[in-house]
Amino acid sequence: MMNPSLEHELAPNAANHVPLSPLSFLKRAAQVYPQRDAVVYGDRRYTYQQLHQRSRALASALERVGVQPGERVAILAPNIPEMLEAHYGVPGAGAVLVCINIRLEARSIAFILRHCAARVLLCDREFGAVVHKALAMLDTPPLLVGIDDAQAEGADLAPDLDYESFLAQGDGNRPLSAPHNEWQSIAINYTSGTTGDPKGVVLHHRGAYLNACAGALIFQLGPRSVYLWTLPMFHCNGWSHTWAVTLSGGSHVCLRKVQPEAIHAAIAAHGVTHLSAAPVVMSMLIHAPAGAAPSQAVSVITGGAAPPSAVIAAMEARGFSITHAYGMTESYGPSTLCLWQPGVDELPLEARARFMSRQGVAHPMLEEATVLDTDSGQPVPADGATLGELVVRGNTVMKGYLHNPEATRSALAGGWLHTGDLAVLHPDGYVEIKDRAKDIIISGGENISSLEIEEVLYQHPEVLEAAVVARPDSRWGETPHAFVTLCAEAQVGITGEELIRWCRERLAHFKAPRHVSLVALPKTATGKIQKFVLREWARQAAAASDRPEG
Repeated sequence: MMNPSLEHELAPNAANHVPLSPLSFLKRAAQVYPQRDAVVYGDRRYTYQQLHQRSRALASALERVGVQPGERVAILAPNIPEMLEAHYGVPGAGAVLVCINIRLEARSIAFILRHCAARVLLCDREFGAVVHKALAMLDTPPLLVGIDDAQAEGADLAPDLDYESFLAQGDGNRPLSAPHNEWQSIAINYTSGTTGDPKGVVLHHRGAYLNACAGALIFQLGPRSVYLWTLPMFHCNGWSHTWAVTLSGGSHVCLRKVQPEAIHAAIAAHGVTHLSAAPVVMSMLIHAPAGAAPSQAVSVITGGAAPPSAVIAAMEARGFSITHAYGMTESYGPSTLCLWQPGVDELPLEARARFMSRQGVAHPMLEEATVLDTDSGQPVPADGATLGELVVRGNTVMKGYLHNPEATRSALAGGWLHTGDLAVLHPDGYVEIKDRAKDIIISGGENISSLEIEEVLYQHPEVLEAAVVARPDSRWGETPHAFVTLCAEAQVGITGEELIRWCRERLAHFKAPRHVSLVALPKTATGKIQKFVLREWARQAAAASDRPEG
């Protein structure tokens, strides 16, 4: 007699299987911490009970203007309370949230609104001029709901509806709609689009739930946590911290503009315990006039680019505790992190910073991160030297790209999310990125890591930002060309030749840049350095130097 299958006999039901969604975090926080400050922004404060009510009113208002489940609702706003409310109210209506980068120009905004077929656009009044240019490019513009923030500059939005009036039309007691299936889409985030139109990265409720759990765990968030929003919420949904802080019952301190003085003031005024920041923000803090050292420990997660060890060391010296994370829009933000190890705290500051600059290991909710040979697709040896492509897989990887099946197949080929980053695998299992695949410099047959040169340049006390690309060379094929932005208070007389000497004293001579240009670095709307522009500048400089005189 055959035994019945346990899987068939004990099927999931409503008592033991609920689709995972970060919407449940807000409901829980409102029940457990109803009077806890959920949001702090200038003179505005909302408790978790109020945040829950406002988010439910937003969901209800969207439903009443005809937004159907699965349709898209976009928002163009900085780190203000309404941006946080959208992360619950939009998916709480069964819709899909599309956060738009506030630094984009009208053409890109119009492309995103058209590509995702947005039904409603929530927009801060400061961006009225660019939004109206974008809407004029659309055959069917979305309903425009204007956010009238008192801290906004300018007031030329002229919306169809005012946000607060829009909320008043909704029912603050309407429950947030949980997904019927956790694979249901929760958000679409658009990539920077540095070499063409941006791609729409589609995320699901399950991945958002799990990535938020990972963020709360690795960042050690709790009900006493005070999180300062220096990271844009439009960027990977704030690395899922829009949901993680709420899961933990912590306070969200909103910051409209990321400026060193405002960051130091907020830390002092609100007892900030956590923040996230790209390396460029940490550089701003390092080179700004010294503020008072935090009276409490401030934990910082950094990512978005490999942080130079000199920047990490300088932040640590100022009382900030740094954790390096790595990720992509396609992985909900952070997917690996440089986890602490016994003995790290005893290392000298410089050695500790070098360790912490590695991208590390898979975070607790990611299945696996490793390095594969770019030709064979097999794992590289864990020798800390063999280059391959960093790949990841697990439940916190995107569903795919909206309306782009070819790009989806390529990105997820072979059961891995291909990052395009070249890395090594160390004997301890930690990965370390050496370069983007397209940024490696091959000079005289030798591979040169642009990140290694940038690391040395950042150690110079007068260097604010640095980027290194390949420059065509008739003899060597390619040579490193460094583009450097000096600190505002840099000493007069700092030259490219001095920076070349600095590098030659610290690197093998063939690795040191042969050319240094002192410039303002070109960047994407998300603040990433546009190396494709720098490569063109280097190509033009090489062509000009090869041109005969006369």
